[in-house]
This record gives sequence, structure tokens and C-alpha cells, in this order.
Amino acid sequence: MSVLMELEILVPCCFFLVAVIKFLYDYLWVPLRIQHMMNSQGTKGPPYRFIHGNNKEIIKMRKEAMSKPKALTHDIFAKTQPHMYSWIKKYGKNFVYWNGIRAEVVISEPELVKEVLKNSENVFPKAKPSFYVSKLLGNGLATIDGEKWVKHRKLTNYAFHGESLKNMTPAIIASVETMLKRWKGKEGKEIEVYQEFRLLTSEVISRTAFGSNYLEGEKIFAMLNKLSIIMGRNLFNTKIPLISKLWKPADLLESEELAEEIKDCVIKIVRKREDKAVNGEADSFDNNFLGLLVNAYHDSDENNRLSLEDLVDECKTFYWTGHDTVNALLAWVLLLLAIHGDWQEKARREVIDIFGNQNPHPESIAKLKTMTMIIYETLRLYGATNGLPRKVAREVQVGKLVMPANIDLLIARAALHHDPQLWGDDVHLFKPERFAEGIAKATNYNAAAFFPFGLGPRFCVGMTFATTETKIALSMILQRYSFTLSPAYVHSPVPIITLQPEHGIQVILESLHNGA
Repeated sequence: MSVLMELEILVPCCFFLVAVIKFLYDYLWVPLRIQHMMNSQGTKGPPYRFIHGNNKEIIKMRKEAMSKPKALTHDIFAKTQPHMYSWIKKYGKNFVYWNGIRAEVVISEPELVKEVLKNSENVFPKAKPSFYVSKLLGNGLATIDGEKWVKHRKLTNYAFHGESLKNMTPAIIASVETMLKRWKGKEGKEIEVYQEFRLLTSEVISRTAFGSNYLEGEKIFAMLNKLSIIMGRNLFNTKIPLISKLWKPADLLESEELAEEIKDCVIKIVRKREDKAVNGEADSFDNNFLGLLVNAYHDSDENNRLSLEDLVDECKTFYWTGHDTVNALLAWVLLLLAIHGDWQEKARREVIDIFGNQNPHPESIAKLKTMTMIIYETLRLYGATNGLPRKVAREVQVGKLVMPANIDLLIARAALHHDPQLWGDDVHLFKPERFAEGIAKATNYNAAAFFPFGLGPRFCVGMTFATTETKIALSMILQRYSFTLSPAYVHSPVPIITLQPEHGIQVILESLHNGA
């Protein structure tokens, strides 16, 4: 046999051997080494399974939890996060599990959580978003890091705080009035409030952030919603090597198409804004969120300039997060007030004392102490998201735990918010009075016991906007209606991106005949 023929056989064999060694290294050696390292420190968890990790177990546990009878209880952690609930009970407050071949250290010990979230050395950056999250939010504020995050955060701080926020109040009130007009004539009838609030919050973010209305953004909202549903059902699917490169599933293809369509829609809205300024129909690009982004896109200073891709991704992020979190919060508050009529009446009395029958005014919104307590307790029991994902950038010690570089970290927020050791034996009861003297006293000055909007430098930029919108909408509803839970309601909270009511929330409205 000639040397050339031997080489022709040998080279592919070498490539194949290298590929096999690399595959075994990534899919066997690395996971087993990390598992041994974590176990030796006392941080245990379900054992690594080849390729799939623990994803098959998680899918099975979630299906079983969803199939169980649905009782009307606020003790929801075991149902919405059955794998977390089960593994915390079995392995302790900190454990490691496997998302495919990726190690994910879950922490729900307050001191460790505080250390991670307040970290200033950027040892724990945002975890790299999954394919589906990147299609939904792109590289917007929620997913970026470093200097880029600082630049984008500065823009959004300006758009959603102080005087800018005060100027949004009339648009929020007008949006709520539009919703309440739809409710006229529905007194004594059942109304599904989750969808009602979806329309409301979509209208609010369209008006306040983008200077348009729900109809202009309707197509974008519909496509973002489709993307979130696709993402939800692929949350624990494992990528099989080689197969995932050779074959694209239908969900992946649809996500790519939807992301492109959303991009086209956002660019049309941007071009429309630019044309108005160029044609003299407007003095500037405007000072709302979209206007600030367009200004940054046209900035002559390269350090401040946003690319078109950045602009589109920030719009996607705020179209989605700006309505979805408030939508869920409003719906869960209404559920809790429909069940707990005494707190509904306390909140109504406060609203009437402060505003009478007039629409809310910005200066007095801060006086709504009872409503603030109700919102905090709702966020504790039915927080928008179950956890905060981070990444370990380099080997680091947190408390007594040494974590290797390039693993994932999940702060199990729902576990902390439902922990009887932090909140007492009545942890699963709706008791807004916990927050009568503020968050600090409610949590015994433990900052990591309650953080619905995050903690540390990356706390949610939209926190004040979300709570202001919620307070205005609730005040205007309470001035006009009392409401009770419909017998048709089925209690089934499901975590998609935010915690959502699987079958909606049905209430019976009764007019108070004293609307403004």
C-alpha cells in the first residue's frame, strides 16, 4: 500500500479519534470532574446523566406536578418548580444539577445570594441566554454585560425615572380609562382579567415608551407572545450533538422567522419616527424611550452611538418586559383581593381617602401604604420570575463554597420567598401586614430574603414604572368596582417566563356607582 493511500486512511481516522476524545471530554470527563469537586465540598445534587443531564427528570416532575388536582392555595412552589422543591428538600439549600452537560449550582441560602448579587467584580455576569431567550429579547438590557450594559442602563434610567415617569401618568390613566369603558355593562357578570390586563399593559408600554398605541404594536406583542410560548416548551430540551447541527426542529425555525418579523416591525416604527422629525412634523425624535434610542442611534459620538441591532433588541426587551411583568402582577393582585375581601376594602378606603373620586395624581401615589403592602405580598407569593440566572466567570469562593469557572448559577428566588425559616409558619398565607413597617423589618433586615425586582447593581430598571402603573390601575378599579372570585376559576399558576394563570383569572364585577 502506498504512503499516500495510508495517509488517506490515517487522516480521517485521526480526525474521528480527536472528535471522539473531544466529545467524551465535554460530555463525560468535565461533568464528572465538576460533580466530584462540588460533592467533595458537601454540595450534592442529582447525579449527572450522559448528554441529557437531569432534563428528562425535570420534564417528568413538571408533568406530574401539573397533572395533580389544583387546590386554591398560595403554597405553589412545589407545583411550579417541583424539581427545585424536591432537590432542596433532599440536598439542602445549595445544590448542583445538570442542564444537559451544563452544571447549574442553585443557591437559596440568603447570605450566599447577597454575596452573589452585590458582587462588584463582575465575577457573576449574566448567564448567556439560551437560543430561544435570545430570539425573544435579543441583546437587550436584560441579557448584556460590561460597558455596553452601562451605556444602555444610562438611557433607560433616564427614560423610566423622576420627571420622565411623572410625565407618563396621563398616558397610564388614559389607558386604564379605555379598559374601564370596556367593562361598562359587565356588572354582575364574569370577566377574565388576565387578558384584560394584557391589553392594558400593552397599551401603556406602547404609549409611554414608544409614543404610539396598542394597535401599532399589536403584531409585535402577538409575535413576542408566540416566542415566549415556544421558549416555555423548550426550556428543558437537550441539544443532542451533531443532530442539532444537521436538523433544525420546527420550533427553532419558527423562532428564527418570528425574530426576523419582529425586527422588521420595529424598524418600520423607527423609520416612521425618523420621517416625522425629518419632515418637520416633530421638533425632535421625542424624549420617550424610543426617542432616546433613536437619538442614540444618530449620535455623532461613536462611544454613545447605538447600532440598529442594539436599538431593535432594546425595543424587543421593553415591549416584552414592559407589559408582561405588570400584566402578571395586576392579575395576581386582583385574584388575592377577590379572595380576601377585607384587604380589598382596606385598599379601597385608602384610595378614596387619598384621591376621592378623582383620578390618581403623581404626588399622592407614594401615600398608598396599604396598596404597597398588598403589592409586596403578591410579589412574594406570586413573583414574576422564579429565579435569577448568572454565570461564574472565573473560579471563585462564595462563603465556604468554591465554584469552578464557566458553570451556571441560579438564585432560587421562589425558594427564598416561600421559605418558612425566613417568613415563619404562615409563609403560605396572604398577610400584607408583614410589610407594614417596610421591607427591611419584614425580612429582619435580610436583603436577600425578598428581592422581586432583583438586588445589587442590576436591580430591575422598570421597578418604579411597574409599581406606579399597578397602583394607578388598581386605584381606578377600586374606585368603581368591587369584585369576587368566579366559581369558574381554576387555580393553576404556571411558570412560562413570568408566572401566569394557566386558565386565566375570572372575577365577578359589582359597580360601586361612584365612579369619577
